[in-house]
Parts: sequence; structure tokens; C-alpha cells
Amino acid sequence: MPRFDFPVFGELYSQKMQDNIACVYFKSNIGNIVVLNRGFVMPFSKLDSLIEKGTETINTTLKRSVGLSGVVIISLSAMLPGIFVTPTFAAEIMGAGIWLAFIVAAAVVLPAAISKAELSSGMPSSGGSYVYLERTYGPLIGTISGLGLWASFLLKSGFALIGFSAYFLAVTTYFDIDMEMMVLSMSALVFITIVNILGVKKVKAIQTPVLLVTLGMLAITCVAAFLVDDFDGGRPFKAAFSTDLWTLAETSAFVFVAYAGVTKVAAIGGEVKDPEKNLPAGMLLSLLIATVIYSLIAYLMMAAIPGEWWFGEDGKVVENPIFVFAENVAGTEFGIFAACVSVLAMISMALAGILASSRFLYAMGQDKLLPPALERVHTKFETPHWPIIVTGVAMGLAIFFVPLKDVVKLASGFKIMIFIMINTCVIILRQTSERHGWDPSYKGALYPFMQIWGILAGLFLIYFIGTKAVVGASAAIVSGLLTYYLYGHKNAKIAQTPFQTILGKTEEKSE
Repeated sequence: MPRFDFPVFGELYSQKMQDNIACVYFKSNIGNIVVLNRGFVMPFSKLDSLIEKGTETINTTLKRSVGLSGVVIISLSAMLPGIFVTPTFAAEIMGAGIWLAFIVAAAVVLPAAISKAELSSGMPSSGGSYVYLERTYGPLIGTISGLGLWASFLLKSGFALIGFSAYFLAVTTYFDIDMEMMVLSMSALVFITIVNILGVKKVKAIQTPVLLVTLGMLAITCVAAFLVDDFDGGRPFKAAFSTDLWTLAETSAFVFVAYAGVTKVAAIGGEVKDPEKNLPAGMLLSLLIATVIYSLIAYLMMAAIPGEWWFGEDGKVVENPIFVFAENVAGTEFGIFAACVSVLAMISMALAGILASSRFLYAMGQDKLLPPALERVHTKFETPHWPIIVTGVAMGLAIFFVPLKDVVKLASGFKIMIFIMINTCVIILRQTSERHGWDPSYKGALYPFMQIWGILAGLFLIYFIGTKAVVGASAAIVSGLLTYYLYGHKNAKIAQTPFQTILGKTEEKSE
């Protein structure tokens, strides 16, 4: 079957199963072709003969069942729970002006969201950032980034299951119930792993009502904040603009992880209907909504509650800020209700996290950089069950061994690095578009200034995360190198990449 010495890009106009053979039809830069299982390419005319001979196949394709509303729901479900943990840890650094740090972090995320919207419209497949980096830089960088992305998404989801225990503790204390929090976290992990195996529609069915209830609870809390006697709208404003630039940058780098979910949905691009339109629109709309919610809640909680309330009676940082906020502005009973909703929201976040992170392993399995079992799709549920199970087990280990604050820093550091690389992908693909046929249906505005801003601002924030970012990146690089040279190298599809074209290098095509 023919192979090409450069990635093939083009307009997807049909995808279906034909006699158990996964067929993806493209109008591409090399003519009308059919692509079988991402990488094996043949003309339309050859397909009939292949079917006539009979081919035994294993299902490695995912069903496209997620629309625009689903993209927004999954993105917001992956992002919004960040507000349930990060405010108090951010306030420990910056004080009452943290609302500005959320806006600055969003400004750094915006270029990556625009870049990823363009990349997802041109390569709408499961695996998201891993696929974009692998196709742009080659399998070595793809392996490093794929494992790193898997780990960072896994950590962020683990951070949700670690953080929700503080809210559940408020509920059990109120009702005088004795319960082991670690057992509860592990039980929730088993539940969300099973739901993910059952399918993306089941995930959406759970996330939709949880998201609506969460938004309703937050809206009521914000309205109640305006009515408290101690409300001082000037307090967070003065605190923000009396903070020095370095402290603002450090805080922005810390809360960056709260926005990681904005592009998380691209990891399930292979399951999105009309992805060329729905992925870009969904990601940018989700970022706008999340930025408004984050900054508004951070502003109001600091305006409504005086003093350094983010420190508890024991002198440690409070880990359930939304409960404290709701209790102070609307009473204990509503605070308990808010804590219950927060528990559901953070479980929903972990649900979306396993959904997205497992797709990196699935995509790497399809590219033969990881064992073939990881590319197989369950015949009944149409989900990559082995990547989901592996991700669930790894998340359990993270919950058991990694402290909450370290989880946030590790996840933030690597996500910033990946967002920097995503911005470089767009620059490279645009510069090599004639050679590699890069012509996505959506192209981001203000190119290349938006990408340059994202790269420079990202590098600036990495500096403030400190050694945790270096540790996280080093672990990803070492594990990626070992995986590639011990396993993936002998199976990798060696092709002329856009990055090599930029460098003026060529490679012999693989047979």
C-alpha cells in the first residue's frame, strides 16, 4: 500500500465503515485519496479490489457523536472545577487581587486556543495536541509530548479528586458522618473509569446536568455576595493593582492549570461531529465563558469576605474556597449545598480528564509508538477501553502519592510548555503550507503576532513556576526518550515533517 514521504493534509469530506474497513476520504494536496487507519494511503480506485480480496480488520475508529454543545460542555466541565481549589492557593501568593491573575492567565492561553482551533480544523482526530506535535515535529517529539500530555491531564484530573475530598469533609462534618476520604476518592475514580468505558455519550449525559446545577449554584452565590453588609468592591481592585509585576506573574502561572481544559476537548477530535467548525467555535466560546466566571467569582469572594480568610484556623490554606464563600454570603445550609455541588463538579472534571488523557495513549497506539492493544476500540461501547483503564490506574497512584499543591504546579508547568509548542506548530505549518498542503478550514487571526505573544508570555510564566516545571518537563522528556528508543523507534512512520522542511532537511521514506 502506498506511503508518502510527507504528511498528507486535506479536506475531510466523508468518513464511514465499508465492509468493516475504516475509510476516511480526503480531497487532498495529492488528489482524491482514501486513508485507512491514519497513515496508509491509496487512490479511490484501489479500494474496491481490497474489499473484494477480503480483509480482516480490528476496529480502531471512534464514532463522531459530539456536537457544538457537547464540545462546550466537555470543555467547561474540564475547566470550571479549577475555581473550586485554586483561589485560596493563589491568594496565598498574591492576596485579594487574584481576579487579575485569572485574566492574565487567560490572555496567555488565548494564543494557544486560537492556534489549537486552527490545528484541530486541519487535523480533526483523537489525540489533540499529541497529533499536532507528532505531525509537525515527528515521532520522537510526538512520543515525548504525548506521554507528557497524558501525565499532565491525568494530574489535573487527579487534582480534582484530591480537592473534592475537602468539600466532602465539610458535608460529613456537618452531618456528623465518619468517612475515610481516600476510600471515597478511589471509589469515585472507579466510577468515572467505568463511565468512560461505557462511552462519550454517557460522559456528556452526566456532565450536562452537573454543569447546569454548578452554574446555577455559582450564580446564586455571586448574587448573594452583593447583598452582604461587609461587601467592599474596592478591596480586590486595590489589592490587584498594588501587587508587583513579579507576584502577578507567579500567581498567573499558578492558576494557569485552571484553563488547561479549554483545549482538552481537542483530544477527542475524532469523536466530534463537523469538527472543522465545532472544535474551534467550542474552544474559543468555552475560554470566554470560563474567563468571565473565574475572574468574577475571584473578585466577588474577595470583596465579600474581609481579611485573610484563605488561611484556616490551623494556619494552613483552605482547600474548599467555594464552600467558605457560599457559607459566608448565604448561610451554612447553602454552604453545605454548595459543597455537595462542588463534589459533583470535581467528579465531572475528573470524568472529562480521563476522557481526554486516555485519547493520547489511543492516538500513540495508532501511530505504533505504544503497544497495539492501546489502539483497539471496544466493539460494544466504541471506546478505547485499555487506554482508559491504564489512565485510571495511573490516576489512582497520583492521588495516593502526590500532594495537591505540587499537582497544580506540575500540571501548570507542562501545559504552558505544550501551549508554547502548539503556537510554534502553527508558525511552522503556515511557513511550509505549499510543500505540505496545509490549508485548514479555520485560520486564526493576527498571525503570527498572536503566536509570538503566546510563546514569549509562556516562557515568562514558566520562569515563575520554578523547579516543579523543570522536574515535570524532565520526567516527560526522559520517559518519552526511553519509550521511543526502546519501543516506538522500530515502529515509527518516518516521514518528511514540516519542521524538517523548515530546517532544509530531508529523509528517506520508509518502505
